Amino acid sequence: MMRRTPLAVALVMTAGLALAGCSADSAPELKVSGAFMPQPVGDDMAAGFLTVVNNGGTADKLTSVTSDLSDDITIHTSKGQRMQQVKAFDVPADGSLDLERGGSHIMFMALKQKPEKGQKVSVELHFEKSGPIRVELPVKEATYNPAKH
Repeated sequence: MMRRTPLAVALVMTAGLALAGCSADSAPELKVSGAFMPQPVGDDMAAGFLTVVNNGGTADKLTSVTSDLSDDITIHTSKGQRMQQVKAFDVPADGSLDLERGGSHIMFMALKQKPEKGQKVSVELHFEKSGPIRVELPVKEATYNPAKH
């Protein structure tokens, strides 16, 4: 007959609590701020910008964006003067993903209608680990460029 010592029981319980605590603390906690879309100068494409903040202990990835504005929405990075489509953007643990002018951004192609200043464009951000997040992009003047959104 095996007897459990109080120390062994305490160790098993402590390990179980530690693992339970890690899994609860490590989930991504995503919030979006500073969203906007400059009014497009043409009728067929537009760009969107925002910041995704992750207050969780686990990284996530922005994998796609959907909207009624377009059926052809991609995510791009810019290096120098060249845009390049990417499959996903990292959202680091306890960090942020900044989609801003001159850098990474959302690209809307083949617009179904041209958004006008003062309107809002509804989008849904899709992530690898977290559920989708719906965001309203207020349409600003074409030259709008906040210091930091």
